[in-house]
Amino acid sequence: MKTTIKLVCLILLLTCLGACAAGADCPPEPQPETIRAETPADEFDDEEVTIVMVGDLLMHRLVQESGKAPDGSYDFSHLFTCVRDEISSADIAIINQETPLAGEGLGLSGYPMFNAPQQVADAVAEAGFDVVLQATNHTLDRGEEGVRICREYWAEYYPNVRIVGTALTEQEASKICIVERSGLRVAVLNYTYGTNGISPPAGMPYIVSLLDEEKVRADTARARELADFVVICPHWGAEYLHEPSEEQKHWCRIFLECGADLVIGTHPHVIQPVKWFSRDDGHKMLVYFSLGNFVNSTAERGAGVCSRMLGGMAKITIEKDEEGIVTIKDACVVPLVTHLTGGYAGITVYPFSDYSEALAVANSFVRERDPLFSYAYCRDLFTDVFGEFLPQAEPPGF
Repeated sequence: MKTTIKLVCLILLLTCLGACAAGADCPPEPQPETIRAETPADEFDDEEVTIVMVGDLLMHRLVQESGKAPDGSYDFSHLFTCVRDEISSADIAIINQETPLAGEGLGLSGYPMFNAPQQVADAVAEAGFDVVLQATNHTLDRGEEGVRICREYWAEYYPNVRIVGTALTEQEASKICIVERSGLRVAVLNYTYGTNGISPPAGMPYIVSLLDEEKVRADTARARELADFVVICPHWGAEYLHEPSEEQKHWCRIFLECGADLVIGTHPHVIQPVKWFSRDDGHKMLVYFSLGNFVNSTAERGAGVCSRMLGGMAKITIEKDEEGIVTIKDACVVPLVTHLTGGYAGITVYPFSDYSEALAVANSFVRERDPLFSYAYCRDLFTDVFGEFLPQAEPPGF
């Protein structure tokens, strides 16, 4: 989102310069996708783009209720209060919309067949997200109508936010999502392993993007032609396991063969490791196997359930050098904690660097669901899973 500020400044500068020339007409306002700054070769600075992504926006009933004000209106901005600056300052910010946001007309519900208020989309957009992933195992929880209502809401109110992973027409499904920032074109692809046994509507096999090898290879080949950098976001793996499954490893091999540069996974609802992979020809691919939940409030109880309250924000800086080669310059994971206090606006997400022993004790999850939850538990799990990919400026307690 910070690109917008740069563009506005550029437009104002051009307008002022044009006004100095007698009789000069004001040029039409340039479109963001076509603005390019020419830099002399002897003054070349590496072009850089920062990408961030968070995991599953899992709208359990308690999360939905946290956004309902006493007057009956909905506002979910509290979910993003403590991470808003990190999101809005990124060049490209991505979130996984785990559940339908089809609104009260189709009936609000939590697990196992989700449907959340459309106002969740308002909060996501206002937080600064540029790309919303919709290919999950819950995509069809409200059928074709749920997908349609959700996509139409995004298109009407937030047309600049890119929706990936669902489609209402075959033509829509064939498009490759390309986001251009600072002269770099980044492709974002999104797939899910399945839809919990719910079949796509008759005649609409394209409504949700499925992990199909032929499709993945074809899409990635087209993305490589159109973009400088290819990101694949698969909804994959086994729930509640901190190690990648054989299925995930299988797909990693395919993604690497296809030439993907970055893979960021969702679905297991717990965090998993980050690893580099490379081909014999030297091509490298970074994989975040699972970012866990961004927001969560499971009704389940027992030892270990608290691991679902921990997530990660992938943070990657890519750069293009003067030879036109795009590589990953820096990569880390910002640890996140879902904090519950109950009531209206009683759920928010903290970077662990801003969390504390006192907040951990005050988290109602400790009292109600899993007594194992503690500041030390969070610290140790983040260290065990993310290891060297934790931010260099580590928070106190690591």
